[in-house]
Amino acid sequence: MLKPTGFLVAALCALASTASAEPKTNMLHQWASGSDAEAIAKLGEMFTAAGGKWEQTSIAGHTANTLAKLRANVVAGDAPPAVQLKGPEIAEWNATGMTASLDPLAAKEGWDKVVAPELLPVMKPTGTWVAAPMNIHRVNWLWGSPKAMKAAGVTELPKTWAEFNAACDKAVAAKQVCIAHYSRDWTDATTFEVVVYGQNIDLFRKAFVEGDTAAMRSPAMVKAFEQYRQMVSKYMDPAIASRDYPTAVSMFAKGEAMFMITGDWHIGVMTRSGMKQGDDYVCGQAPTDWGKPGFILNADSVVFFKQKNPDYVAGQTLLASLILSPAFQTVFNKAKGSIPARLDVDLADFNPCQQMALKDLRASIKDGTLVRTMAHNMTVLQKYRGAMLEVITQFTNNAKTTPKQAAEQMADTVEAQK
Repeated sequence: MLKPTGFLVAALCALASTASAEPKTNMLHQWASGSDAEAIAKLGEMFTAAGGKWEQTSIAGHTANTLAKLRANVVAGDAPPAVQLKGPEIAEWNATGMTASLDPLAAKEGWDKVVAPELLPVMKPTGTWVAAPMNIHRVNWLWGSPKAMKAAGVTELPKTWAEFNAACDKAVAAKQVCIAHYSRDWTDATTFEVVVYGQNIDLFRKAFVEGDTAAMRSPAMVKAFEQYRQMVSKYMDPAIASRDYPTAVSMFAKGEAMFMITGDWHIGVMTRSGMKQGDDYVCGQAPTDWGKPGFILNADSVVFFKQKNPDYVAGQTLLASLILSPAFQTVFNKAKGSIPARLDVDLADFNPCQQMALKDLRASIKDGTLVRTMAHNMTVLQKYRGAMLEVITQFTNNAKTTPKQAAEQMADTVEAQK
């Protein structure tokens, strides 16, 4: 159990106006297992150590599952005090008038000065703080197996898609699987959005951020599906539909597969598996054809809903203060593999890949190449995202669907939701 620190004492002082209240919470989230569950457990420990009563409701699986539970609670007149939400869902719930303002606490603790600027419009959809960011994930990572790379004669991680294909051809020639993958709607969409981003950043913005269906039908999108088809049919293996994440990680760890394309939550998984950076894996930016640092951003956050019970109100102040504290931002992100949402946290003893993430984040901000992720629900509304994910996964698992057909289907399904 974590012991109270000077920071935690200060957080409790923030509750002076509700001295008679016992801070408590029941946080609704989807971190039900693995490194995610381990990371959120740190928050529970800190909340308890600071004198709060911690309860949680974890909903395994898809973001849609958490949203369904939230809606059910709201309809029943029992909105949870704290909910894991992100991207456009924050703005959508804020528009209902049901979210609680964190402005007094944010002003007191100076959040606007330390939180990454790209997160501010997400956490403050109408200028008022209603959510507390926990981290920044980078989605566009390429992970390499040193053992597999050496066996195939690949000396460094590829920087462009042409280099990537050439490296994968060497893996195939060496009787390896090039990409350790497991097919789920979000994993397929993660890989595909990395391809789109790496080929054409303007296409990514138009199709996946603005939801422009003309961009989805464009020759550039067909080209992205062509690259992805090559990856699925030639560089992955037929077992992707039935495989789970631990099996994919095992393939990678044993050197049976050369690459994985997934976000930096992978660091937490590999660390828990005993894998060491440099020896068992190497990391780098996923391929881009436009020659600049790039960053597809994902961020976990907690949104607070108005409460009548003074204990829950006090708990919201304590919980939000803890989430934005340097102490939590450090312990949570070390466990999860992401980097802090606060840019003033020292990463000197973080994983080297996390240090690289912060460097590339700053460079991408400077170069104007930072985007938010569609696959992980940071851009378009869930109904549009779900439509796109359905098409991408159908394409992944049906070799008869052509790239042009997939591009048309994506535009059609999104238009049908409008």
